[in-house]
Amino acid sequence: MTQATAPAARREPTSPPATQKDGRTAERSLGRRLLARPEIGALIAAVAVYVFFFAVAPAFRDVGALSTVLYQASVMGIMAIPVALLMIGGEFDLSAGVAVTTSALTASMISFQLSMNVWTGVIVSLVVALAIGAFNGWLLVRTGMPSFLITLGSFLILQGANLAVTKIFTGNVATDSISDMQGFDQAKAVFGSEVSIGGVGFKITIFYWLFFAGIATWLLLRTKFGNWILAVGGNKESARAVGVPVNFTKIALFMGVGAGAWFVGMHLLFSFNTVQSGEGVGNEFLYIIAAVIGGCLLTGGYGSAVGPVIGAFIFGMVSQGIVYANWNPDWFKAFLGVMLLLAALVNLWVRRQATRR
Repeated sequence: MTQATAPAARREPTSPPATQKDGRTAERSLGRRLLARPEIGALIAAVAVYVFFFAVAPAFRDVGALSTVLYQASVMGIMAIPVALLMIGGEFDLSAGVAVTTSALTASMISFQLSMNVWTGVIVSLVVALAIGAFNGWLLVRTGMPSFLITLGSFLILQGANLAVTKIFTGNVATDSISDMQGFDQAKAVFGSEVSIGGVGFKITIFYWLFFAGIATWLLLRTKFGNWILAVGGNKESARAVGVPVNFTKIALFMGVGAGAWFVGMHLLFSFNTVQSGEGVGNEFLYIIAAVIGGCLLTGGYGSAVGPVIGAFIFGMVSQGIVYANWNPDWFKAFLGVMLLLAALVNLWVRRQATRR
């Protein structure tokens, strides 16, 4: 007679142990991901500046005023974009401001003195601007000297050459007008025309500015070259160790600044027909300011192409907002300095909030 066996006790399925998330693996909220964007601090500052001038300056609310603000921002912003990319790559270019004037002077004098189609001067000017950028980059990678010193030397060379060469060929400090030369009207349509929207004229530089910002954003976020920029700006030795072409990247970034200087120089030339040889001095700091306000770190390796766009827009609002508010324009630089410090503090706070666990 067999003995009945007791039924086996049912075992409840055990759930896998809950994974504990620490600050490194926990998924960040949407708010923290937004705060991690380099340009978010500049965006907050831009909204504050716009609301401020909208409230204190009734003329600032007009659509025509917006057109003027955007134009001022675009002329600076076109240069601020390549300057920002260079800063993300860990370098500076103090010759950027006078390089704009050099480009315009070259195109004007080549065309006028040789009695050639202005497009010849435009092309020669592009070659000169790219050569200046390539020289700065080549000297940097060959000597290892700080870009601050190299481009400061280039700044002084170009500043002196602009004045001396202009006086040699024209007898004064400004170039001769090229408005009646062959090809001028076509070049003006490309570099200095105006687009009417709703009866309000908007300079074509505004559209180029936004287009270049889109291209730079795509380049930085969606291409291998963008990864190289961030890598060499963060730590160039580590980047070189993993196969990043550091020298090529640095030289290409300096040439990008040269290309931006050429474009802005062409706009100034074909908008005003003549160029003053002493222009551009000090603008290099404004480009850097726009990039810093836009979230670029002075140490490199961090930033975006959208940030300097917002930084340049802040510059445009401040420069024109003071006029529309009927304030003494002598306070402009002081106001810009306050904006720079406030933006730097906001960017610092934003980065700290974004990295908190």
